[in-house]
Amino acid sequence: MKKGIVLKLFILTTALCTLILATIFIGQTLFFKQYYANRKINDIKINIQSFEKAYVKAKDNAKTIQKLEQKFYQENTTWITTLDSVGNIKHTNDFSLEIQLNPNENKVFSNRVIHIPLYSFIDLEDVQRIQFRLEQGNRIIIDGLQQGDTVIPAILTVENENFTLENKQLSERLYGKKDITEPLPKEYSKLYLSGNIKKVKLPEGAIGPNFIYANRVLIDRIKQFQVELMLNEKDKNLASLEIMDYEQNDIKYKMLIKPIKDVNGKINYIFAMTSLQPVDEAVQMIKDYYIYLIILVLLLIVLVSFYYSKKIAKPLLQINDTTKRIADLDFSEKIPITTKDEIGDLSNSINTLSMTLHSHINQLQQDIEKEKQLENTRKEFISGVSHELKTPLSIMKSCISILEDGVASNKKEYYFKAMSKEVDKMDMLIIDMLELAKFESGTYKMEMDVFYIDEIIEYICEQLASDMTKKQLHVHKQLSKIKVVANQFRIEQVITNFITNAIRYTPENENIIVSVIEENERAKVCIENKGAHIEPEHLEKIWNRFYRGNTSRQRSKGGTGLGLAISKNILELHDVQYGVSNTEDGVLFFFYLNKSE
Repeated sequence: MKKGIVLKLFILTTALCTLILATIFIGQTLFFKQYYANRKINDIKINIQSFEKAYVKAKDNAKTIQKLEQKFYQENTTWITTLDSVGNIKHTNDFSLEIQLNPNENKVFSNRVIHIPLYSFIDLEDVQRIQFRLEQGNRIIIDGLQQGDTVIPAILTVENENFTLENKQLSERLYGKKDITEPLPKEYSKLYLSGNIKKVKLPEGAIGPNFIYANRVLIDRIKQFQVELMLNEKDKNLASLEIMDYEQNDIKYKMLIKPIKDVNGKINYIFAMTSLQPVDEAVQMIKDYYIYLIILVLLLIVLVSFYYSKKIAKPLLQINDTTKRIADLDFSEKIPITTKDEIGDLSNSINTLSMTLHSHINQLQQDIEKEKQLENTRKEFISGVSHELKTPLSIMKSCISILEDGVASNKKEYYFKAMSKEVDKMDMLIIDMLELAKFESGTYKMEMDVFYIDEIIEYICEQLASDMTKKQLHVHKQLSKIKVVANQFRIEQVITNFITNAIRYTPENENIIVSVIEENERAKVCIENKGAHIEPEHLEKIWNRFYRGNTSRQRSKGGTGLGLAISKNILELHDVQYGVSNTEDGVLFFFYLNKSE
């Protein structure tokens, strides 16, 4: 066996030496530059897919998308931005003019305030030089195109300063030497508007969210793409990623354009551009150091051959050590597979066996733990149900005994009503228990709706008005009209539980405060009732089913003891924050919901 391995090692070393030298020579002379460029583009294509997923998750949030663009540039040395359906860079409010249009015959734009992106007209380095011409209140004239309610400006004329800004790519196609001879696409029409500058937003430097404006080559290509897009020279419904070549000042660039739908279903475009100059520099560097690479490779081959000849038995020792660990149920160590011979196959088989055993043992432990949890849940459930049903069954048994004995024949109706009431309680308890079991099963899927939370609260308060009136309670509502995303029926159930709970534990002639507070991207719903506090050590436990820790909130006040447990599960299925706290003179229940875009 030793002869076979030594012979194979000798052949492998000789072949490896020849192969590496041949690969370096052929690759350097024929394939390396193309491979390097293709590899860079393929990496960018893969990363654009990741960027697209992150962009969709961002839901058109400007700050998040700008951070994604900067991160993409840092990781890939590739400029990237997103364009809207008419080819404008999205989220350019930091480099724009806000214009109050004058009354005109075009009803779409009469007296309207519009934003004009300035990157199409001004280089970043020229901002300081011309910003004094764009003062607030200056009269401005806009020549360009209209698509629906969108303005695509080609020329901006500031009358007060006798000063003109021009998007050369677009203006030349519309008004200059390259004036189009064919009619515009039907969705576009030429536009002439006037108004006054209301606000000017100019970037400060080329850092942060403004870094995209510093690349003039990228901006020029975006403007050219916009012209081709609007004049039907570019397919607006690109099926997939399109890659184009561009060269300027002897530097080659690759442009990648991919269509993507925004949150409104409109076609947007991911526009990326990367320079191939580093590829050329890397190739030239390898050519300069070609002789050193050959020497290094030869030296490396000698060292590797020496290492293999001295350490040929190392894989066998590693296999022996690893199998001993596996016998002791230690699966932490893996055998490195360095060859494709019988030793490599054996190492791979042992690694596979180790992973399989480890996986099955872990799965078995998880199954045992789940079974223990399930058994504990069953015991707890049966114990709670038995305890909760014991009282109504005892009451019913006593009533039946009294009726059978005829002791109180004149109170039959009273005892029948008492039994009916206890049956209703048991029915309510069983329904709540089934509902809670459904939520805790892990298989329930919460369907989401969009609705106004204030309308739901108003409706619930109307439904519970009679209960409030009986106790002469005063309800104070502080509601904001906010549209939220949640399961409407289940959120109604939660609010009903919280308000019913407040009614139950609020003394007569006291106050209940219901409020909805807007906090950034969330809405906070609060139900506060005046009355006894909950002991601090019981605040977290009140969400447990059948919990009776606080004597001020006993089951004798009504309910099944499952309302808060059901509410907790509903809110956790919504993945939102919730809680309870003591206020100065009462108790506050609250939860958050995500706002709709």
